[in-house]
Amino acid sequence: MSGRGKGAKGLGMSGAKRHRRINRMSIQAIDKPPIRRLARRGGVKRISRYTYEETRGVAREFMHDILRDTVAYTEHGKRSTVTVLDVVRALKRSGHTLYGFGV
Repeated sequence: MSGRGKGAKGLGMSGAKRHRRINRMSIQAIDKPPIRRLARRGGVKRISRYTYEETRGVAREFMHDILRDTVAYTEHGKRSTVTVLDVVRALKRSGHTLYGFGV
């Protein structure tokens, strides 16, 4: 016996990880390139550096409102799984109609 337990190749006995995951708010995952692409689509040529943080704040507020309504629809249906229709209805309620998903 080599002391590895029942795992085939020593599961759970790995060494140090090369890349550690950084704990930060997930809204920070929206970095400069996606915001820049959205601005380009809207016809913006140059973007101030302060715009990125403001855009993250607006996106966070939008997602918070939509997800609050989505969870309300899910709980009202006595379900624990969020469906596409829950999200579509939450978007429609907030005035952002999304076509192509059955409502």
